[in-house]
Amino acid sequence: MELRERFLRAAEALRRAEVLVITAGAGMGVDSGLPDFRGDSGFWKAYPPYERLGITFVGAANPAHFERDPAFGWGFYGHRTNLYRATVPHAGFGILRAWVERYGLDHFVVTSNVDGQFQKAGFAEDRILEVHGSIHHLQCTKPCTMAIWENRETIPVDESTMRAGHIPRCIHCGDVARPNILMFGDYGWISGRTARQQRNFDEFLAEVRGRRAVVVELGAGTAIPTIRYLTEEVGSLHQAVAIRINPREAQIGAPHIPLACGALEGLAGIKSCLE
Repeated sequence: MELRERFLRAAEALRRAEVLVITAGAGMGVDSGLPDFRGDSGFWKAYPPYERLGITFVGAANPAHFERDPAFGWGFYGHRTNLYRATVPHAGFGILRAWVERYGLDHFVVTSNVDGQFQKAGFAEDRILEVHGSIHHLQCTKPCTMAIWENRETIPVDESTMRAGHIPRCIHCGDVARPNILMFGDYGWISGRTARQQRNFDEFLAEVRGRRAVVVELGAGTAIPTIRYLTEEVGSLHQAVAIRINPREAQIGAPHIPLACGALEGLAGIKSCLE
């Protein structure tokens, strides 16, 4: 089936929908200029100093750095904080918001991204579930309490060494703070904020059960398939249709709709069939 035919099918599903669930992985940010860290080579292309050190994304995204060498730990996460703050969400976010408003859709966003781009694009905080946490919130590294607070820190980073010139501190005990993000091999992540978001999402699903739902999945890969599993779970509900947008791994069984393209291209293609 040609891509255009699939855009038409996706557009028809959206016209009939009462509920929109948006699920998103790292590929959603690519059209905004963000790296998706696909494979070691992709990570090293985004962060060349780590290739010289032989450190992979898994090695960099490790909570142990905040205890052993916090300037190194915050080099990676400080750089990402600054990058995400400076990034403007691409036009696809606006397309999704326009569908919500045009069709009066009850909606929810579920994302594995920690970049806060959906909030920046205007989606309501109480309609977002960030399954891996957010770089825009901090917690104590110990942790001394279960507190989570907003990241208002300014973190300069020397990009030649990827070391931070400022170390954020816990607002309660003064020890090193860290992002409230679930990292690899992480036993210290405080999940309270994400758990509240999960409860909101569970309540949302209970409220919309039985209504015609469309799931639009954007840039979610198979390496860590949390988002893909969720898409298929919601897509299995009565009258639900899932639209999987992914340039390399779009496969999904009927009656769901695979779109083998990038997030913005896929959303723009569906939009063109709705006009």
